[in-house]
Order: sequence, then C-alpha cells, then structure tokens
Amino acid sequence: MKRLSLLTAQQRCLLRIAASGSFISQGKLNAGLPEWQKQYQQAQPFPHICLDNIFDPELLQHIDADFPDADNQHDWDTYRKENEWLKNATGRDFQMPFLTRHFLYALSSRSFLIWLEKLTGIKSLIPDTEFIGGGLHATLPGGKLGIHADFNKHQRNGLDRRLNLLLYLNNDWQESWGGALELWDKELTGCKQKIFPLFNRMVIFSTTDYSFHGHPQPLQCPDNVIRKSIALYYYTNGRPKEEVSASHLTNYQKV
Repeated sequence: MKRLSLLTAQQRCLLRIAASGSFISQGKLNAGLPEWQKQYQQAQPFPHICLDNIFDPELLQHIDADFPDADNQHDWDTYRKENEWLKNATGRDFQMPFLTRHFLYALSSRSFLIWLEKLTGIKSLIPDTEFIGGGLHATLPGGKLGIHADFNKHQRNGLDRRLNLLLYLNNDWQESWGGALELWDKELTGCKQKIFPLFNRMVIFSTTDYSFHGHPQPLQCPDNVIRKSIALYYYTNGRPKEEVSASHLTNYQKV
C-alpha cells in the first residue's frame, strides 16, 4: 500500500472526503438554512439565492483542474447560434473525471434534495441523472448566452422543471471581463440582479416561464480563459396551477 506521502494531492483529497463520509458538508448547508430560506423567498426579480464558499475549495480546485480543454471537440457539444454563442456543454457523466462525476452525483443525492426542498419550499424534487442541458458548461472568449426562460419539461420523461443550480469554477475572474449572470424581471424592463461567476459561488433559482436570465454581452476575458460552470436542473411531477403552461423549448428574448 502506498504511504500517504506518496499519494497525489487529488488522492489525498479523495481520502479526506471518504473519511468525512460525503462530498458535501451537511453541517455547512444546514447552518445558514433559516436565513437563506427567507432570502430565497423574498429575492427579486424571482426566487433565488447566491451562496459563496459552500463546498470544499480543494475539491473544486481539482474539479477545475480536470475540466475538459475547450478545444477538445470529443468532450463537448458545441453551440454556435445567435443566442448561444461560443458555448460548450456536456452532460455525459461517463466521460467526466472521477471527482467531477461523483460530485455531480452528490448534488443529485437524496440528502441534498432534502436541503433544496427546505431552502426553496418546493417539495418532492427529482434530480435529472441524465444531466440533459446541464453537466459541465464552458463559454469561450467572445461567447454569450441570450436572455431566456428555460425549457419547462424534461424531454424524455415529461417532468416539470422547477430549479436550476449553477456552480462557478472561475479562479481570479475579473468583473471587467463581463460574464455576470443577469436576472431580469417578468416584463423584461431590465436586469435586476447581476451575479459574477466567481469560484465556489453557487446560484439556485426557481424556473418558470418568467425566470428570465442569461449573460447576453460577449465575454471580454483573455484568449486563454473560459467561463466554467456546473449546471444541474431539478424537476417535480406537476407544478402549481398558476405556473402550468404548454410544453416549450428555451424561450429567448430580444432585449
């Protein structure tokens, strides 16, 4: 058996996580829950919350280091459309590195779902273990994502999309580069919240036909920098009747 001193930094991180019993600290999640519940429900322009440094920073540094190269076409689905410009994405967990894959599984676990339900007030959440539209996202310099409301039904099982979770992996991100997540009001009069994609920053928000969001201005980051994030979506079987609408794809807006 290898001596501990001969293990790689990633192996030592994995052993430490194994000893703790979880990729996610339940104690840290629960500590702020009463206040976060209030923040979530009262947030404008729609229910959301931005939380920093919730996850193990060493774990996320390893996930960041393992992030697929932007120019490796085998690892990515590429989007080169007007509203999804220079964006790469993959939800294929079998291609993801070990730590990344199992961290996504932890974010789909029952214990994490219970925490999300308490935070948001949305009961009986169901994870998307196929990561359709989610998984790993990378936007290249000059890329953008137009303001939109998300597709509202899972394309395979017809469940109702209720929550988005975005976790950013961008060390030393500069505000001058742009790339902030913009949250717009229902009437599309303008951006009401702007959240920069900083390392170990998690954003959770409710998804309806009017939860308009995106980062619509082309990134101004250097050529060797990409905007990296993890995205997970959560569903329920049905939704409040005032939110029900016909099935639709991503609804981009001209703003």
